[in-house]
Amino acid sequence: MEVKSVAVVTGASQGIGKATAVRLARDFAAIVLVARDKENLETAAKEVRLAGAETEFLATDLREPQAAETVVKTALDRFGRIDALLNIAGAVPQIDLFEMTDAQWDDGAALKLHGARRLTMRAWDALKKTDGSVVFMSGSAAFGPKPAFAAVAVINAAINALAKAFAEEGIKDGVQVNSVSPGAVMTGRRRAFFEKWAPAHNMSVEEAMSRFPQQAGITRFGKPEEIADLMAYLVSPAAKWMTGAALRMDGGEIKGV
Repeated sequence: MEVKSVAVVTGASQGIGKATAVRLARDFAAIVLVARDKENLETAAKEVRLAGAETEFLATDLREPQAAETVVKTALDRFGRIDALLNIAGAVPQIDLFEMTDAQWDDGAALKLHGARRLTMRAWDALKKTDGSVVFMSGSAAFGPKPAFAAVAVINAAINALAKAFAEEGIKDGVQVNSVSPGAVMTGRRRAFFEKWAPAHNMSVEEAMSRFPQQAGITRFGKPEEIADLMAYLVSPAAKWMTGAALRMDGGEIKGV
């Protein structure tokens, strides 16, 4: 069955990925949701259907090389086309530069960088047919590397570079590619980080969370829905001339030009 517009969203079981999948239901006829957590995916898919789009979901690990083939084949078999790919999946551990092992570096890059790279390559022919759009999820750490989260910064910077390389190819092939670098967005994953970090620094979770925005030079944490609105804009007709851009949405945390 072919529908008029189809978006594939990875990392769609929670946080920014889930918020993006729900938001895109207002603009796309069908959403393919991809993540590892089947139970949370089912819940997210229900919310997307309530928001107005048909759904398909796949509980798969994009770190595995064959996963990209599975995702694209499923989307095309079910809906006949792919108009947008939003690579949101991936969490890189925040471990000090001098403590992080080779295995942790490899695992950090396996999903967010290489999983997104393989999926974009596999979906490219389908995106060419629809003059489609791709968005890569990076992060504001790419613009301000620190020893405490060196891998986050390095992998996010690599994603921005990868997106620009795909964008260059996309100019020839008619595929629009951009990246988004959120700042401190309050998700379940970020709260879990504070729940571990705060006791180690003799603080309550609430105290740590209340202090962070001031320390980061922002007024508040971002909301997943705010990033979702930006993602939706980037794959909308209004943004079609924007390609090769690395957009930050961080509440003003990165002060450099």
